[in-house]
Amino acid sequence: MSSRRLTPAYKVFVVLLRPLLRAIAKRDYQHVERLPREGGFILAPNHVTYVDPLVVALFAYETRNPPFFLAKEALFRIPVFGKLLGAADQIPVYRGGQQAREAYSGGVQALRDGKCLVVFPEGTLTRDPSQWPMVGKTGAARLALATRCPVVPIAQWGAQEILGTYEKSVHLLPRKTTHVRVGEPVDLSDLYDQPMTATLLREATERIMTAITRELEVLRGEPAPVGRYDPKSAGVSQTGNFKRDGLESDGGRS
Repeated sequence: MSSRRLTPAYKVFVVLLRPLLRAIAKRDYQHVERLPREGGFILAPNHVTYVDPLVVALFAYETRNPPFFLAKEALFRIPVFGKLLGAADQIPVYRGGQQAREAYSGGVQALRDGKCLVVFPEGTLTRDPSQWPMVGKTGAARLALATRCPVVPIAQWGAQEILGTYEKSVHLLPRKTTHVRVGEPVDLSDLYDQPMTATLLREATERIMTAITRELEVLRGEPAPVGRYDPKSAGVSQTGNFKRDGLESDGGRS
């Protein structure tokens, strides 16, 4: 997408944030050639800290894929910042009801418009005690199956050294390195012509999470634990700060 097609508000974010983000951390981008060269696609990262969206946004922009996010609607209620988000064509996500369907429609339209749509499949910061990708939500899979646009898994690691999961203290020095590794697009072609059932969506979602995990194993230099962490089976809150609520658990692997 040409920068000429970006809204003025989007360009404001670029002018304000890009120099700051480049100054905060060094960057290591791997296998950028795997990104689609044309057409809309879903960029699906793992999620460890609140810094992740900034890392992913900078990565996408610097690889000539201006990102558009499905973002929590609470962000759009922040004075000034929320207005800018909306004016920059970012898409608010609501839980349940008509507004949730509108967010889905907005994501579909963004992909059909040829945009790079960032969707964190986990839907929130991972609850996994070792910070591996946990069981994913079905939103990215649903969008991919509806549009047949590629899902590109990316693993990112290093942002948690700047700001830990649900922590408040920022650590800028010594200067950290954020690593982003791109995986091959997830093959969902055999699922395209099937009814979009819950079973189908779970299968597509697990393929996406497996692809993300595979790339993260390379970045971390170690294998992921057997079984994927499921906060529901572990009795851990799926929204909000689970550490503050005292609900952190070492169990929950399926």
